[in-house]
Amino acid sequence: MPRPALGYATTIGAAALFAVNGTVSTLALEAGVPPTRLTALRCTGAAVLLVAALAVAAPARLRPARRELPLLAGLGVVGVALTQFLYYVAIGRLPVGIALVFEMTAPVLIALYVWLVRRERVRRRLWTALLLSLSGLVFVAEVWEGGGSLDPLGVAAGLAAAVCLATYYLLGERGTGTRDPVTLTCWGFVAAAAFWAVVAPWWRFDAAVLTARVPVSLGDVTAPLWLLVAWIVVLGAVVPFWLSIAALRHLPATTAGLVATVEPVFASVVAWLWVEQVLTGWQVLGGVVVLTGIALAQTARTAPAPAPQPETLAPS
Repeated sequence: MPRPALGYATTIGAAALFAVNGTVSTLALEAGVPPTRLTALRCTGAAVLLVAALAVAAPARLRPARRELPLLAGLGVVGVALTQFLYYVAIGRLPVGIALVFEMTAPVLIALYVWLVRRERVRRRLWTALLLSLSGLVFVAEVWEGGGSLDPLGVAAGLAAAVCLATYYLLGERGTGTRDPVTLTCWGFVAAAAFWAVVAPWWRFDAAVLTARVPVSLGDVTAPLWLLVAWIVVLGAVVPFWLSIAALRHLPATTAGLVATVEPVFASVVAWLWVEQVLTGWQVLGGVVVLTGIALAQTARTAPAPAPQPETLAPS
């Protein structure tokens, strides 16, 4: 029997873990791990754990059909590998919460895509969602401050991440017509890991750097870099992914997607308390306006696809 309260709890739990992952990833980036390598470590670690889990629990579900390979490759390279890489570039130059606000405008882009390209009918609220999102981003960027108070490359990476994330949703929506969300996301991570194995070969990576101790912005406390990477893989990818999947047994995907928009709020609070990333009043106001627009965009489609579960599995 569906238990909505449990669905809300697991969705919020996933959002909280993704939010904490943003700050942990920032610490790893500040320790000198480049975005390409951190993304490769996260994708490969998640792929290994997910494949191992499915190999034990349901090995038959790991067999992809040949016709699925192009979709899985696109999902993994664009939707997983590039989304995560661009997110890491963004949080390396922007406050974590702000980077997430830019990335999570993806639902607005999806609604525009299905209206312009697929010719689907959309509710009029789409235009309100678009206006709110654009207006909110103006406040977030504080464009009146001599061209903006945010790093231009960070803003560009955040917006590009939104495009890649929208691609992830759309390809995932198509993929769930023939494959369950668990194995779909698993193969997405496998494709992403293969992509980074080519772009950032492992033999060029000095694994000894993972033993270095790095400050974690909690007084004089330090931790080995491998511990941060392990957190990013397990508690920043695999566990919140499973929580998101579990939520879909108790909540509609649209509802879960709306609840998941609390992630930038959580991320901003965690970054403020942990690494003292302080947002201005205008940025907080802009973030609230953008999230309102995202919430409207989530429900703008009049005929949603039958199984859009990946919308709650954003690989942030």
